[in-house]
Amino acid sequence: MTIDLNSDLGEGFGAWRLGDDDALLTLVTSANVACGFHAGDPTVMRGACEEAARRGVAIGAQVGYRDLAGFGRRFIDVDPPELVNDVVYQIAALDGFARLAGTRVTYVKPHGALYNAIVHHEAQAAAVAEAVRRYDPSLAALGLPGSAWLRHAADAGLPCFQEAFADRAYTPQGTLVSRREPGAVLHDPDVIVARSLRMVTEGVVTAVDGTDVPVRADSLCVHGDTPGAVAIARRLRDELTRTGHGPRPFTTR
Repeated sequence: MTIDLNSDLGEGFGAWRLGDDDALLTLVTSANVACGFHAGDPTVMRGACEEAARRGVAIGAQVGYRDLAGFGRRFIDVDPPELVNDVVYQIAALDGFARLAGTRVTYVKPHGALYNAIVHHEAQAAAVAEAVRRYDPSLAALGLPGSAWLRHAADAGLPCFQEAFADRAYTPQGTLVSRREPGAVLHDPDVIVARSLRMVTEGVVTAVDGTDVPVRADSLCVHGDTPGAVAIARRLRDELTRTGHGPRPFTTR
């Protein structure tokens, strides 16, 4: 099977830059671009879209809570109708810059605390799915296998794709270890590549307690703000290519 390689990009703001978007866009096949709520501003968003379009990289809207100070990593108890509007606003903003670049947003991937919340938070998961459906029901949903988000997205008629994380530790329940816990983010390229290939070929990942957890993935994520992200993405792309697993955008399947 072939698999997609995605990364979170466009996470700078004003004079502040995070990660190396230009380098990562030569390696990944899908770009989750921040939409201005947890990171990103109009200039950063437009630049990311233009470079992604030039490289033939699929553009996804990475929607999140309105939390610039916390980088979108703090849960916010947003009323579902308000969350619908927040998500529509973010998708539309990024899609406008994507269209100026001659392309369009093709999928939606929630960010940070929102991503983790809607694994189980039914009301917010339904709100995000409703926002995507109302904006454009052809947009794909990308998320954690078994999440409420993907279930509500499927119920809304959205194309759904499952994601695994190359550089994050997993719990025995198949969810991500909190970033507040030691070892939540992996940094060793050899470990990351080995576990990623195992996820692709065997459909399992070793959790923090040493047990194997089933994982089915259409896309692998390498976080753009992880130190050494470019080197990790390059190693991972080389190995996926060498072993005949792509990468290629999941939205083109």
